[in-house]
Parts: sequence; structure tokens; C-alpha cells
Amino acid sequence: MGQQTDPPSEEAPGCRVRWREGSDLDACVQALADVHECDGYPDEWPERPGEWLAPPSLFAAWVAELDGKVVGHVGLTGVGAEDRAPGLWSRRTGAPVEKTAVISRLFVSPAARGHGAGALLMERAAWEARRRGLHPVLDVLTSDASAVALYERLGWAWLATVDQRWGSVRTVTVHCYAAPVTPGSAQGPHGP
Repeated sequence: MGQQTDPPSEEAPGCRVRWREGSDLDACVQALADVHECDGYPDEWPERPGEWLAPPSLFAAWVAELDGKVVGHVGLTGVGAEDRAPGLWSRRTGAPVEKTAVISRLFVSPAARGHGAGALLMERAAWEARRRGLHPVLDVLTSDASAVALYERLGWAWLATVDQRWGSVRTVTVHCYAAPVTPGSAQGPHGP
């Protein structure tokens, strides 16, 4: 997969995206709690939210700041057993599953919405995936209409709506998306 040469803009009026640091986790957990209370994301509140934000497969994570306060988060991970979008992308393009990266743990505090933080976070994580030679994909609960609207507004391609297993007792329905193909990136079995 090719690489974009220029990183995406990391700022919008009053808002900026930067690498997440260990000292950001408490602020991220607070923003996540606000999102959970307002939107029900994550669907099940994690027992250890700081660990949930830093899964073992995490490559990198970023935070969004609005006027110096952490208001959003996104992570980029390797493919997990429960992820459905990587396999769908692989079947569609002929590229190996290992050539995908999963965008995860995206959220923006309800009070900070409308400043472009979600789009900035998505663009930064997608750029990093491509820099690593990977194609960005994601799964999102079908009930998360605002996230779906963001992905579609950013030009992400819907791959399928499928069931996803959560643990040993629960199945949920998710939409699977892939980032738009950019010039120079792998476009299928004949891509670079």
C-alpha cells in the first residue's frame, strides 16, 4: 500500500489532535464517561476503562483537545479475532487481512461536538494506518447513528452489515466500513 506524503491537518478553530500520552488517560476516561451517559457508547461500560482505551493490539492513539482540554480520542489497532471489517475488506480486494488496521475507541465529548474533532481524529488515525502500509477499516454498532453519519460524510465505504460476537454470550449487529482508497494505495489484488 502506498503512503500519503503529507500528514492531515491536526487543527481546526480551537481544536487540535495530538498523540495520546499516559497522563491523558484520566481525562480520556472522563470524556468517555460523558459519552457513555449521553450516547450509550461504549455499549457496555468497561470494568477498567483505562485498560479498555489501551488494548494489547494498540499501535497508536490520539486525543483531541478543545481549548487545551481533552475532549476526544481514537485508537489504531491490529486486527482482533472479533473484528469483521478486515476480513470483508480482504475478500473484496484480495489483500491479506494483515494489511488492514482497525480504527477503534473513537469518541468526542458531547459538549465538544461541532468543532471538527471527530473528523480530525479519524483523518489522523487513517493517515497513520496508511503510513504503516495498512488500509484503515472499522466496525460500528448499527445503533450508533452519529458515528455512521461521520464515517459516511468522510467518504468511508460500507462493506456489509453483519453479526459480531462479543464474548461468549452476546452477539451484536455492526456496520463494517473501509476508508476511501487514496491515490497510490492498494486497490485490490493488483495494487502495489
